[in-house]
Amino acid sequence: MGTDIPNVLYYSLPGDSLPAVARHFGVDVTDILAEVELPEAGLINPNTLMIIPNVLNGEMTSSIQIMPDSEVVFSPSAIDFDVSSYVAAAEGYLNQFKEYLGSTGMTSGIEGVKRIAIENSINPRLLLALLEYESGWVTGQPRNLEDNDYPLGYVDLYYVGLFRQFMLASEDLSLGYYGWRIGQLSELTFTDGKKVRIAPDLNAGTVAILYFFSKHNNYSDWLAIIDPNAGFMKLYENMFGDPWARAQKVEPLFPPGLTQPPLNLPFSPGETWSLSGGPHSAFEKRGALAALDFAPGADQRGCYESESWVLAAASGQVVRSGNGIVILDLDNDGYEQTGWDLLYLHIAEVDRVPKGTLLNIDDRIGHPSCEGGPSTGTHFHFARKFNGEWALADGPLPFNLSGWVAHAGELPYEGTMTKDGLVVIALPNGSAVTKIVRQPDE
Repeated sequence: MGTDIPNVLYYSLPGDSLPAVARHFGVDVTDILAEVELPEAGLINPNTLMIIPNVLNGEMTSSIQIMPDSEVVFSPSAIDFDVSSYVAAAEGYLNQFKEYLGSTGMTSGIEGVKRIAIENSINPRLLLALLEYESGWVTGQPRNLEDNDYPLGYVDLYYVGLFRQFMLASEDLSLGYYGWRIGQLSELTFTDGKKVRIAPDLNAGTVAILYFFSKHNNYSDWLAIIDPNAGFMKLYENMFGDPWARAQKVEPLFPPGLTQPPLNLPFSPGETWSLSGGPHSAFEKRGALAALDFAPGADQRGCYESESWVLAAASGQVVRSGNGIVILDLDNDGYEQTGWDLLYLHIAEVDRVPKGTLLNIDDRIGHPSCEGGPSTGTHFHFARKFNGEWALADGPLPFNLSGWVAHAGELPYEGTMTKDGLVVIALPNGSAVTKIVRQPDE
């Protein structure tokens, strides 16, 4: 770039990568200077000083960080938070609310909050605060019929009720958080059509909040909502105290030098499986592109009972098992909010490993199936998270299974896995290009 362009000094934030920082500042990676060598694609150590051309102009959000990352994701700071006790003490509408869900039958609002938090890896404090801000459900009563049917502001007949509203809220929080994390999100669009660039030095947790409220508000109302001394953050601190004080105890969520531990392809050596889905959302339809799909190499299509076994990609403790899900905790502390955890989804109930089981690498998890959520065919869905944050399949810590590395395509579910010049292409049809075999020495 030309020498007449002024520079800005930027200290890297936890979770930053060079490609994402370049996109945030609207420059090429080659324009960014630092006294230390910056990894081309991996994580940059926090507080690394970078000199970046200041090319951004036009209207931009404030650079004030209003929400720590650890208060958005299901992080170690959520371990000691008791949703049931908090909601019961608040004595609001949520404490008595129940609704029927196809997967769990009649379900209390409290259990719904817990389930959304743990399945989507969203901090339950944040979920409760958003619900209280939007409709008053936690400490009071719905203010009108719309608050009753659409308590998080998503007016859509298909998403009536608390749980479905939380599904959409989780998607938007994840799109904001992980979209910023990987550099795909650069501006906010408000209900009045106004567009504003996101300040490049914000953290992912703040962007998640800014993005969520931009979906339902015009620009003027949004400014009042995200005022750090009023609006939503004032309510948040009144409900739960200072989020930054909690963050100091658990952040950075991605510590310096973090790498993925060795993981095997989660099926037996010599077996042929298909890469049926490249990087796509970790849980809901939209969100962190953290998951891969694998289908057994059978001639059958659609949903069927498979005798193939899904295996433990590493040693660990099963901390959750049910509703098609198995969570393997690799640090064996019993908490999926800490350290590395592996999500296996669509695991059949028959032969599924129970909670509390200690597994060695290659021990059996269960059989692939269509259980646990929408599915067009028997397979299993595989994702990683660290300290409650989903690890993007093609991010700074790419999915690496027995040396096979994941690469995202242009759209979710597209992509490849590569190893030593070999390429496997993600397709749902089980064709020859999708076949992946774990070798005996892997």
